[in-house]
Amino acid sequence: MDALYTAKATARRGGRSGVVESADGALNLQLSVPKELDGDGGTGTNPEELFAAGYSACFESALANIAGKEGIDVPDIEVTCHIKIGKDPADGGFQLAAKLEVRIPGLDPEKAKELAEKAHEFCPYSKATRGNIDVELSVI
Repeated sequence: MDALYTAKATARRGGRSGVVESADGALNLQLSVPKELDGDGGTGTNPEELFAAGYSACFESALANIAGKEGIDVPDIEVTCHIKIGKDPADGGFQLAAKLEVRIPGLDPEKAKELAEKAHEFCPYSKATRGNIDVELSVI
């Protein structure tokens, strides 16, 4: 692959309870382990929230792109991504799962579902997760 852009971020000073910063300095976040994972539940974010933010933004862009190619104006697309973390029964470690909730107000529900499914084939995050984690797609 010829890269068009490369993002770079570094985690330091504690992993899941440390700091993560992008190379350009635009992102500089304190991380906290959620109470559900036996952490302090502090005010920082966590890797799952960051993944959910990235996936939802990327998927929304993919959906708008697909709609635009079909000549459909959908200015109010909303994509909510849930990233779940739980125990992996295969090795006792952890595994992820995702759920994408798509809302396209004013669009026929069947057409919205069709566009969402096409976006799921097109989105780079969906491609990266395909066959690696369970991803549920829901049009609401």
